[in-house]
Amino acid sequence: MSTQEEQANLGKVLSFLREWDHGDRTVRSRMLNTFLTRNTGKTFYELEMEFAQVASLFLARLTTWMRLTYMFGTFLGLQLKAIGVFLSASSHDQYLMEFTEDRGVLTLLDIVSHSQSKEEDKAEALRLLVTVSDAGRKYKEIICESHGVKVIAEFLATSNTDERQEAASALLEALSHGNPKYQDQIYKSLIGLMTCSSPKAQQLVLHNLRSLQLKLKSAHHSIVEPLLCMLRSLHLEVQNEAIDLILELKCYDVKTMLLTGLVSLLRPIKEEVQQHQITEEMIRVTGSLPLFVQQAAAAKTIRLLAKEDRELSHELLSLGVLQHLLYAMGNREHTDAQIQASLALEHFVHSFPVLEEHVQRVLGSSLFAAFMDKADTLYMNMDVRQAEILLSNQVDVSHGKHLHHFYPK
Repeated sequence: MSTQEEQANLGKVLSFLREWDHGDRTVRSRMLNTFLTRNTGKTFYELEMEFAQVASLFLARLTTWMRLTYMFGTFLGLQLKAIGVFLSASSHDQYLMEFTEDRGVLTLLDIVSHSQSKEEDKAEALRLLVTVSDAGRKYKEIICESHGVKVIAEFLATSNTDERQEAASALLEALSHGNPKYQDQIYKSLIGLMTCSSPKAQQLVLHNLRSLQLKLKSAHHSIVEPLLCMLRSLHLEVQNEAIDLILELKCYDVKTMLLTGLVSLLRPIKEEVQQHQITEEMIRVTGSLPLFVQQAAAAKTIRLLAKEDRELSHELLSLGVLQHLLYAMGNREHTDAQIQASLALEHFVHSFPVLEEHVQRVLGSSLFAAFMDKADTLYMNMDVRQAEILLSNQVDVSHGKHLHHFYPK
């Protein structure tokens, strides 16, 4: 481009900026629509060419206008999309630096946390924050320094649409990568989020935790209690994510806490069961007690853990899992608990045949034969008396001398 053409282009850009400075909301919205039509998808160099090397002057105006007006929602969606053109421009991070220096990240986080912001505007702000985060460690730290983790976590817990929650989850995921300074803060924030009431948020949080946990050398003990509580969920996708995370944690320092907790869940405390049964509405709506749902999920998790690792099987047996599985098999109030406990017990009996005599002694010959033939339908052959025997069983192989002599078939 010749000097004369450059001068002409600069004059055109300065005229554009004057029109912006003197324009009202209607004028500016028209200008933003034109800007988006002409410049969406352009690189840094293309934008600089379009704006005669002074594109930053327009970005600064945009950022300032958004900061001053976002609380009123004045064309906020257009503002965010226009800023997105700059932040996503490839090949350079000059616009990102200028935007963050002009408190742009703080403004985006304010939009996400502002109760009056439209949900679609919050989602757009989250997308821009993902773009900022993806630019590298320095930018992730800027978001975290601006209390971004707290803001994003609260949005994830309270948003009422899957799309928005997934956007918040994606941002937390992005912030957890390549950001060692704030990794622990994000980790503990995710643990805290497990107690939120939204099943979709719980599912996303558990997924994020699994991804982050793989990067960590240890697990925080505070993860155990809320994670085991997730097994009460009536939403299978939440329960499955929780089980997957427990399976990952078997290699970490919370393993014994988890195994002990899982075994104890096979035998819910009577007082807790009675307390839950008082809530008749819960049973009417769900068809089952969350404690019994948790009991079934614990049995399933124990089976999966034992199948993966023989050493874990030994540890579970030392914790009294045999007695507790037999107890769960006697729970005629929840069929799935009976099925899952039967399948888990089947694995232990097949893996350690020396257990057969203990199980047969409790079940009796005919019921034991049915168990060995098809464990998952055993509950159909069980009468009230047999169930009561299972509920009162006192089988204890946890300290028997034969624990050291288990052998596979």
